[in-house]
Amino acid sequence: MSIGIWQIAIVVILVVLLFGRGKISSLMGDVAKGIKSFKKGMASDATDDTEPKNISDENQDPNKKE
Repeated sequence: MSIGIWQIAIVVILVVLLFGRGKISSLMGDVAKGIKSFKKGMASDATDDTEPKNISDENQDPNKKE
């Protein structure tokens, strides 16, 4: 039993009737904004990690006198 074109059409019609076109389009807009934000966040994380860090400077106690 595979899903046919008629079953998909019926489901789409029911979803449109239940939620309305405006609600579906605003939901898709929110999904697109979330994806763009995620990609932007991933891109900024990748650029932040390109600079090497000096671990020995981070582990020193600033109050310790040498």
